[in-house]
Amino acid sequence: MTTYLVTGASGQLGQRVVDHLRKLVPAETIIAMVRSDSAQEAFDATGVTTCKGDYDDLDSLRGAFDGVDRLLLISSSEVGKRAEQHRNVLEAAKDAGVGFVAYTSILNADTGGMALAKEHNATEAALRESGLPHAILRNGWYSENIAGSAPQALEMGQHFGAARKGRFATASRQDFAEAAAVVLAGDGHEGKTYELGGDTDFSLSDYAALLSEVSGKPVTYVDLDEASYTAALVGAGLPEDFAAILADSDARAATGALTTQSRDLSRLIGRPTTPMRDTLKTMLG
Repeated sequence: MTTYLVTGASGQLGQRVVDHLRKLVPAETIIAMVRSDSAQEAFDATGVTTCKGDYDDLDSLRGAFDGVDRLLLISSSEVGKRAEQHRNVLEAAKDAGVGFVAYTSILNADTGGMALAKEHNATEAALRESGLPHAILRNGWYSENIAGSAPQALEMGQHFGAARKGRFATASRQDFAEAAAVVLAGDGHEGKTYELGGDTDFSLSDYAALLSEVSGKPVTYVDLDEASYTAALVGAGLPEDFAAILADSDARAATGALTTQSRDLSRLIGRPTTPMRDTLKTMLG
């Protein structure tokens, strides 16, 4: 019987992947890798098998991957440590004889020029060098990344960014989770790189107009240069390094880093991607 392991299973993406995977394969073949006792208890209550594993602990990963056939590596949330942590995962997977690895990278990783792409590109290279059969899931921006600030934008009547007229092909976190589950559970994905984004794209001016329409309150888009946007994010309470990454992402979106015409995502999930309008309605209640 084929076994499937999802790393980072207690995260917002990982939980959704496990939930959808249960619709595709027998629940008893799924293993959710977590770090905390509380996360383990939450999965135990659903009947999903768990194991403990830490990206920084190679021995824990070797133990977690023992007997695993197919592995989903959800990228670490620790920017700056990702490349090393992911190399640990790949080394442990190879040692354990894992037969297939899917990895959540970032949209247009090799061409978009985003600062966030550096560690993803390093991991993609490590995957190729490992000799492990694999697929690369280059996830675009989650709609929730942008819509999460909607309450603040409504309060101020302004949405700030640094993307100029750049376009975002976003989709819901659920859409990306379903695609990951489909690739992990299915055949024919070895050697594939999927550019995953929404079926339609929009500028941040379009987004502000949509937010105005959905909420009934006027919101305008205020475009800043990258340095000014970084400073604004720091002023709003974000750590400077994280603010700089977000501002860089917006600036790279201006040159096409966060849009795609591939339609890989909708093909994988077998339905249209979730429109930003639906995500906004959900988030605004």
